Amino acid sequence: MSAPHREHNKDDLCSTGTDLYERALRQGQLPAEDVRSAPCLVDLGLLHPSLDDPTRLEPVTPAVALHQLLRSSEERIADERRREARLAETFNSLMRITEPHSTAGDTPTIQLLTGTERINRAITVAMADASEELITVQPRTGLTGERGQVADAASLGRDQAALDRGCRIRTLHPHTLRHFPIIVARCERLKGDVQIRTLDEVPDRLILIDRTVAYVPAGEDGKLALEIRHPAIVDHLAGTFDRLWRLATPMYPEAAPQPSHNGITPRQHAIASLLVEGHTDAVIAERLGMNIRTARVHIAKLASALGSGSRAQLGYLIAQSGILDQER
Repeated sequence: MSAPHREHNKDDLCSTGTDLYERALRQGQLPAEDVRSAPCLVDLGLLHPSLDDPTRLEPVTPAVALHQLLRSSEERIADERRREARLAETFNSLMRITEPHSTAGDTPTIQLLTGTERINRAITVAMADASEELITVQPRTGLTGERGQVADAASLGRDQAALDRGCRIRTLHPHTLRHFPIIVARCERLKGDVQIRTLDEVPDRLILIDRTVAYVPAGEDGKLALEIRHPAIVDHLAGTFDRLWRLATPMYPEAAPQPSHNGITPRQHAIASLLVEGHTDAVIAERLGMNIRTARVHIAKLASALGSGSRAQLGYLIAQSGILDQER
């Protein structure tokens, strides 16, 4: 008895059909009723009704059957190839539309990276090919806490490998980080051309490698970043960094002294500028890379130095004092 028939591709011969076809070849014909369990035999043209008795089915010889099945298969393949050619022709014209926005090798010029692990992996891969310079803007240290220490350990080896290949590393920090010993301690662990300068206020985080690829945040939690390889955008970021670098004050390897004018420190000068612009304490703290309590301490010292009794009066006295016009 033949095995029960199971659903299968209509172009294939199942085991039940194979058994019945073998019986038909041996016996010369089969009752049509026996073949109901394997309709694929008739569908594939392996059995056909007998001229003498339509209730019985006769087999097609295997050689003829194979030739018919192969010819059917060849026709399907030819149809698929014609379909492939039509699709290729259609999409070739569509791809030409995007060519002005593509780079050699179809490498995306701007790509969104998701997750800190993927971001760090992409930076590590790009750094492995660095041969000239690593540029970074770091508004915050990012070195505190367990997560910061793990990230620092990973980047330390990456940076040293780049320095060993003859690269130089330049970093911009806000003035508020000049007093963090951990930053200088990290630099002293690196062997090579490492330079740090500071400004009152720096842009958001930036990593720029060999002036060919840049990484910038795409979210506030550090889990999204943009990898930018578009030459015009990368050149713009590099040019902006160069202008800020010329305006910045050296911190490492040799720190320049931070002068004060009439008792107003550079940090307080930066706060005064933001106060006049109308920013809140929280915004001032965020933009200058300090916590809000420290910002308020400096605002209080600034108010005391200018003899202000209120926030509104402080803004007026800053504008009248001329401290924002002083050369720094």
